[in-house]
Amino acid sequence: MSLLRSALLAGADSPWLRRQATRRRFVRRAVSRFMPGESVEDALPVALALASQGMGTLLTQLGENVDDQAEAEAVTKHYLAVLDRAQAAGLDAEVSVKITQLGFDVDRDLARANLDRIAGRARALGHRLWVDMEGSAYTEATLELYREARRAHDNVGIAIQTYLHRTAQDLESLVPLGAAIRLVKGAYREPPTVAIASKHAVDENYFAHARRLLGRDARQAGVWLTLGTHDLRLIRRVQEFTTRENVPRDAYEFAMLYGIQREEQSRIAAAGYRMRILISYGAYWFPWYMRRLAERPANMLFVMRSMLAR
Repeated sequence: MSLLRSALLAGADSPWLRRQATRRRFVRRAVSRFMPGESVEDALPVALALASQGMGTLLTQLGENVDDQAEAEAVTKHYLAVLDRAQAAGLDAEVSVKITQLGFDVDRDLARANLDRIAGRARALGHRLWVDMEGSAYTEATLELYREARRAHDNVGIAIQTYLHRTAQDLESLVPLGAAIRLVKGAYREPPTVAIASKHAVDENYFAHARRLLGRDARQAGVWLTLGTHDLRLIRRVQEFTTRENVPRDAYEFAMLYGIQREEQSRIAAAGYRMRILISYGAYWFPWYMRRLAERPANMLFVMRSMLAR
């Protein structure tokens, strides 16, 4: 892992740095490139604009580690309302939640019940609900809650991080379920005993896992794959693989973050591939932003230009 990436991930966990950064106008200006605002009212018009370009969206309210039952209830009601509003607007919009947003740190059963409520509403409206992945301390619990929720709601998907050593084993347990899987590289600071440190090795893992999930037996089992990456080389490799293996384009989709590789997002959609844009919003944006910079340190250049433009 590079020193810059390590420093950015360490900064994501710093309360002091968060307080300092959120007070700085130039930081907020830089962040606005990657998120339209702090409320769903900011996100929905962007989703409508993307829909007009043939792209779906994935909405998520930033935040994690809720430690109060009332706050977990507020988050749950928020997502229920988002689903209703997306449906009313005719959007191809999905939502993604973290178990710690739903009160897991307060009580496991509370998080399970809140997840069930959101999944039920999403299913009734014809939308998929994604269970997002957090740091490795929550990986097993997240998978357990996902499996429990999916037994009642077949519209629930799970994010899987390819930098974890355990990922291949986890995928083999999910394929027979016909799971919807959002494949991402992983953005949390983890020790080498838990996660792969080499970028090249993570990239190769990603491609190997993508091939597995796009294989005939996985597709026959009902697996749906959302490829969450901005790595253009990986995207090209996946496209070449699916062309060579005659994988239908309606068997998977690409997903990218709002504001990153915008021209590529449009190009991929125009070429006839499914494209979904992750729109994040909320006041708890600093840790998320630092992890996004760590995923793609080149974004630091944009931050530096914003500083010089003050």
